[in-house]
Amino acid sequence: MNTTRLFANRPRVSLASQTGSRVSWLAVLLLVAILVSALSLSIGTRDVPLPEVVSALSGHSGTIGEAAVATRIPRTLLTMLAGAALGLAGAVMQGVTRNPLADPGILGVNSGASLAVVVAVAWFGITSVHAYIWTAIFGAGITAVFVYLVGSLGRGGATPLKLALAGAATSIAFSSLVIAVVLPRADIAGGIRSWHVGGVGGATFERIEPVLPFLVAGFLICLLSARRLNSLALGDELAAGLGERVAFARATASFGAILLCGATTAICGPIGFVGLVVPHACRLLVGVDHRWLLPFSAVSGAILLTGADIVGRLAARPSELEVGIVTALIGGPFFIWIVRRQKVRAL
Repeated sequence: MNTTRLFANRPRVSLASQTGSRVSWLAVLLLVAILVSALSLSIGTRDVPLPEVVSALSGHSGTIGEAAVATRIPRTLLTMLAGAALGLAGAVMQGVTRNPLADPGILGVNSGASLAVVVAVAWFGITSVHAYIWTAIFGAGITAVFVYLVGSLGRGGATPLKLALAGAATSIAFSSLVIAVVLPRADIAGGIRSWHVGGVGGATFERIEPVLPFLVAGFLICLLSARRLNSLALGDELAAGLGERVAFARATASFGAILLCGATTAICGPIGFVGLVVPHACRLLVGVDHRWLLPFSAVSGAILLTGADIVGRLAARPSELEVGIVTALIGGPFFIWIVRRQKVRAL
């Protein structure tokens, strides 16, 4: 058999064709994000027709519908930012740990951030948004280090299964500690419980503004870590052989993810599973190249969380379900599916 002719007849996918396909998918996702944002502005306790949405975006607030849209604009902005941050952080954490089960919620990072905020509020009386943000970032960072160290104990080092188990145990323990701290404090219990569910209600531009520098810094650090994450995916020894500083690469990318998780948790509360679902879905579109996976995960995370917020408004009219409950309903079955799909030995 003429092997040269055999391989010559095989279809080849050029780099330009792959790039064009990924750009097309990214354009589609951006259009979906715009559509979902418009729906978020339109749908609520009172549905607002498109002309009034456009009028409200132009600065008018004379009608009830326009006034309703004006209050939904910061909420939609916060939902898009939080979803993008959690989706991107999840993709980075999966890349850093080479763990398909990695997620800010499953690894306990969000729970660590929320516990730090609750302790700071209950015991030290912090009240400013900046104090919330710094405290949440500190708690997220300490928890990430703790989970990684616990998952590294024993034979085999930090395997995906050990990290997932350590993170799940830490998350459960910290959630219990949050309840223990809040129970004796009736004066803060109502607000803390509502925040701890994870939601975007009551968003204002004044609440969003302090968190923007942290989110921007986290986005930049994570996106600039794409090439390093591609190297880490080859394994530590091969990455080091290619000239990559493995410890620095892992620490830098992790710091960016911690900034995103901590800042998002400070303003929205702990929202789980977005960072788990989104990267897996995006890999089906763009593969494992983090130069494409990271921006796709950010846009898709924004779409998912905004869509979940819309579903929460529709499911319990005239009240609403917090977005953290909706993402848990979506992400729980997805997590089970991933665990069943992976071979036990591979975990």
